[in-house]
Amino acid sequence: MPVRNRFADLLPEITAWRHDFHEHPELMYDVHRTAGLVAERLTAFGCDEVVPGVGRTGVVGVIKGRSTASGKVIALRADMDALPIHEESGVDYASKTPGKMHACGHDGHTAILLGVAKYLSETRNFDGTVVLLFQPAEEGGAGGKAMVDDGVMDRYGVQEVYGLHNTPGLPVGHFETRVGGLMASSDEFDIIVTGKGGHAAAPHEAIDTTLVASQIVVSLHTIVSRNVDPIHRVVLTVGTFSTDSTASNVIAHRAKLQGTVRTLDPVNRTLAEERIRRVAEDTASAFGATAEVIWHPGYPATVNTAEEVAHAVAAARAVSDHVNGEALPIMPSEDFSYMLEARPGAYMFLGNGDTAMCHHPAYRFDDSAIPYGCSWFVELCERRMPA
Repeated sequence: MPVRNRFADLLPEITAWRHDFHEHPELMYDVHRTAGLVAERLTAFGCDEVVPGVGRTGVVGVIKGRSTASGKVIALRADMDALPIHEESGVDYASKTPGKMHACGHDGHTAILLGVAKYLSETRNFDGTVVLLFQPAEEGGAGGKAMVDDGVMDRYGVQEVYGLHNTPGLPVGHFETRVGGLMASSDEFDIIVTGKGGHAAAPHEAIDTTLVASQIVVSLHTIVSRNVDPIHRVVLTVGTFSTDSTASNVIAHRAKLQGTVRTLDPVNRTLAEERIRRVAEDTASAFGATAEVIWHPGYPATVNTAEEVAHAVAAARAVSDHVNGEALPIMPSEDFSYMLEARPGAYMFLGNGDTAMCHHPAYRFDDSAIPYGCSWFVELCERRMPA
């Protein structure tokens, strides 16, 4: 079964919505225009309930099927926020706000879910309730957590939750997902090394924090190679190294490292934090210095549940002949993870063709992917809640 004919008919309209969102990108929780248009359209489609201001600036739409006797409630999620990037895509509907751009395709995700809302409001060919979650602040603001913390899962009795993300490099019409860890957690750390500043001509009278911090950098990279099971994926990166010295003949009194660690399961996430602290503190101590580790927890890993992946894959195979249910995990992070911690569900990758990667100024969302994303969501709802 290919994409639904109705979405081929609706494609010009959905594309127009997407281009409008693209021209007016908004960041983090400041998505008032986008959220307002989403709520306006959901109301016009005839959704049974439209609630703005969930998770600060998120929008919830509720669509009931012809019957709700099954008691089933499924949530579908789209993210609305853009990125602080100056656009270089060359499209004629490019961002009208310098320094802001939909460089991750969230405009496409929002347009897709609006298309789904219009279709389901028209047909209602299911027995149960669909809850549409339009969330703010995926790009670093944990908008998914904000909506969960605002009680969205309990308030609407959500039992399962599904989302999708476009994937540059994957052909349009292709789908990919997997059971278990699909995307990594992302935590950040600062390490402040304090020693004893001095003159470069008398290093024996100082405690050289540049040397100490350098040893910490080298030692940190043994965590992945010597403490983590080799079949598991963990990425540790020290991204910045600075000292309070401003001259070549000054031994710095203080040095600062900043880095990130990404893991696919909670055990390795805990292990990484414990080992980073121990390596930094003990290495510094060995040289007579001290190291303070400041931990900045980020998004948890995006972990799909097995039964829901099976449903997601079956729905995708009804739409496309190109479905990979055993995709390799990737190490970027995604705050849909908070929704998957709250309810079982699955996250799906949707092909976006041969485009620049996400977060690149030349990135382009491929509008021909829209009918595939819409059809997948609808197929999933109707299969999980047959009328």
